[in-house]
Amino acid sequence: MRITRGADLTTTPMEPDNFSGPARRKDYGRIEQWPLSPLVVSFEAGARTSWHRHSQGQVLFVLEGRGRVGARGEESAELVSGDFVYAPPGEEHWHGAAEGSSVSHVALSFGETEWLEPVEES
Repeated sequence: MRITRGADLTTTPMEPDNFSGPARRKDYGRIEQWPLSPLVVSFEAGARTSWHRHSQGQVLFVLEGRGRVGARGEESAELVSGDFVYAPPGEEHWHGAAEGSSVSHVALSFGETEWLEPVEES
């Protein structure tokens, strides 16, 4: 068994090339057997990811604030505390904070992440 204490982790900035504004993360350490990368990601108001996809899918669980999420070819949707999002393997999507609000979510990313272009629509 492995226990990772959140209080022991350092919050670090996300890679600015893949985000439209400030975002930070707590990295809980990759679990190779699945393969899974668990993070807590916090976005400042209006910040979001670029389009991206995960080879084996992604799960998001909103902890606090208001966010937005979108999948290629679909309308974007608002997210609030307690909401759960599943992006299936290979689905191109983005997520982040709503205008005027920050958001924090747990991100469970399975497999590899492929980063694509910045999001132009809201």
